[in-house]
Amino acid sequence: MDFKKRNKENHLKELAIVFLKLGFTAFGGPAAHIAMMQQEVVAKRAWMTEQHFLDLMGATNLIPGPNSTEMAIHIGQDRAGWKGLMVAGLCFISPAVFITLFFAWLYKEYGQLPEVQPFIYGIKPAIITVILNAVFPLAKKSLKTMELWIIGILVLLLSFADISEIILLFGAGIAAILLHFIRQRNINGSLFPLLLPFQDFVLTSRHLKLFLIFLKVGAILYGSGYVLFAFLDTELVSRGLLTRQQLLDAIAVGQFTPGPVFSSVTFIGYQIDNWSGALVATLGIFLPSFVFVALLNPIVKMMRNSTFFSSFLDAVNVASIAIIIFICYEMAKDSISDWKTVFIAIICFMIMIFYRKINSAWIVLLGALSGYTLQYL
Repeated sequence: MDFKKRNKENHLKELAIVFLKLGFTAFGGPAAHIAMMQQEVVAKRAWMTEQHFLDLMGATNLIPGPNSTEMAIHIGQDRAGWKGLMVAGLCFISPAVFITLFFAWLYKEYGQLPEVQPFIYGIKPAIITVILNAVFPLAKKSLKTMELWIIGILVLLLSFADISEIILLFGAGIAAILLHFIRQRNINGSLFPLLLPFQDFVLTSRHLKLFLIFLKVGAILYGSGYVLFAFLDTELVSRGLLTRQQLLDAIAVGQFTPGPVFSSVTFIGYQIDNWSGALVATLGIFLPSFVFVALLNPIVKMMRNSTFFSSFLDAVNVASIAIIIFICYEMAKDSISDWKTVFIAIICFMIMIFYRKINSAWIVLLGALSGYTLQYL
């Protein structure tokens, strides 16, 4: 009994170390964060198989909220139950929240943000190499059949047509189920339960209003951090709770701080109502992710064990890989624009090819320092 207890405690400690490190070093958005998680928990520590990591990634894309945060919560729950869920999620979120809170205070006190553009200039091409390095083994594992190859290629092509990610993901899954049904002529497996719980917080006036706005956004938002800012423009700027300039500055903070982009709401909450506003906004935006993952995590294993839903999950995994490749293309189009960024991308890519076990945090740091140095040449 003591051995089991010590083992669980060790798992919690490991989760805390890994996700605190990721919380401080995971720049570049959800695709980059998930790539870094794959390196840490699959390639480096073998906490789970490539297949299970893929299944969790695919399932995460099907629910609202910040994908990389939900992935961290999934990994924590798999590793150490509900305590692991809380530890991994909070450790991944906390560094970004506190760093963002510092910038929020700085901005409100002095009306400006520090100059970080030279560092971002180099981080972006470095991040693309990190994502591609992680996508390759995941793609090899997910592309099991010719049907999945066709689904992946179609999703990638449709991504260029600006079709919603959630339509592509569910469409791929449904197409795979129809193909399975045609082949098998029967349906096996259990029903897929969809539960959408909400908890009411007993708060007062302004805080309650703010909390409910962010709770709603966290509970229904699909897509990237840029979709988040479009929602917030409607919910906050149009209601006069925030200026558009403050929203644009929040986007800037989200770009140059590590961890989930959703931590930008900490900055926004602080501008609206200081420390209490930051706390309420952060709690509201992230709470649904913990609830959704706690409900979804056991269902992922049931789906993999069902021949019927297994085909759905395989197609969603392939669609997720295709969407990540499209995101890489979009990032490269915006950030690899001259010989300096091409040079940074090639150097980072070569290092990751020849030193497979190098921590991606060093690649991000190399990109930042290279960008700062080369920007002035």
